Parts: sequence; C-alpha cells; structure tokens
Amino acid sequence: MRATRLFPRLAGILTILALWATTLPALAQAQSPEQMIRDSVNELMGRIEGRDTYFREHPDELEAIVDDSLEDVADFRYIGASVMGRYFRNASPAQRSRFVDTFRQTLIDTYAKGLVTFDYREVRVLDNQEASRYEDQASVAMEVVANDGTVYPVSYTLRLDDGQWRVVNVIVNGINLGLTFRNQFDQAMRDQNRDYDAVIDGWAPELAVEELEQGGDG
Repeated sequence: MRATRLFPRLAGILTILALWATTLPALAQAQSPEQMIRDSVNELMGRIEGRDTYFREHPDELEAIVDDSLEDVADFRYIGASVMGRYFRNASPAQRSRFVDTFRQTLIDTYAKGLVTFDYREVRVLDNQEASRYEDQASVAMEVVANDGTVYPVSYTLRLDDGQWRVVNVIVNGINLGLTFRNQFDQAMRDQNRDYDAVIDGWAPELAVEELEQGGDG
C-alpha cells in the first residue's frame, strides 16, 4: 500500500476537524456535543491562526499539538476495532494494540501536513442539529468553507463513554471515513493472505482525491 497523498486543501479539512478537541475533558459532561465542538473550534482557531510559517519550520511542535488534541476526543480503540472489522476477533491483543497505535500515527502525520497548507475562510457548526435517537450517541454537523467558496459538509459521530463524548467516525463531503478505512483494511488482508503483521506494518490509508472532492452518498 502506498503512502497517503491527499490534496492539501482536503488534508487541511481533515486536520481542522480533528483538532477541535482542545476543550477540557470535564466540559464534555456539562455541555452538549454541539456546544463542546463549537467552543473547541473557537479555541483551536486561536491556537493556529497566523502561525502557518512557524509550524512549517517546527513540524514537531505541530504534531505534538495534533497528538494532544486527539487524546481526549477520539476513541481510538473503538475506531481501531471498527476499522479492523471482522478481523478484529482473530487478532492477538498485541496486534490490536499495535494497529491502534499505527492508525493513530498515520492520522497525526496526515493532519499535521495538511494544517499548514489549507486555506479556509470559515469553520462553522450548524445551528440546527438533528436530535439523536439514543442518549449515548450523537451526530454534529459542520461546514468548512474554503477561500474559493467551496463548502465541505462534515458530520461527526460521537458516543458517550464513561460520561465523556468521544468521536468514533467522521463523514466528509458524504464520504464515510470509517467505512472507507475498513474497506481498505479488508482489501489489505486479502492481498496479504490475512497476514496481520504485514498489513499493520504496511498500513497507509488512502483517500482518493476525486472521491473526496466529488463527495458520496455517505
């Protein structure tokens, strides 16, 4: 599998969306998912705005920010199990843990590179959110507006775990990223004759530029 090559603008979209979790974890208990994301987006913009040049020269600091931001927002163990899908059950505990770490690092690398190349005009949480059918699940809709006026709809899927809301999936422009990565893991397992270690060692999730730009059915 070849390394991820995302169009900078789209990579930046994923970066911004992944980094909104700079708010304190305790707020997750007091706030709705929508308000938590809204406050976090505002805080994030204050941290990165106008510092593109600095972060280009100090990529390690940028990756540290990304890593720290993802720590309290994304349920990586849940996501990792979902991406592994039907192969999760037969994986050893060590393989499961290693895949989670590998998956997380690929996202950090992609987000950090995209952050300093994405030209955006506005990131906004929509006012009218759909009510969830379940108390422990939520969906929050956002829009990212590029400088050229292109609007990218985004939907977060969150689950309540031990009193804290955590992201378990993201849909960008109609493309379900969790499902996309699961399909890629499945294909890699087929290509590698179900060799877990080979798939994990070579994991480099791919997102087709054309697919993200054109969108999908979700």
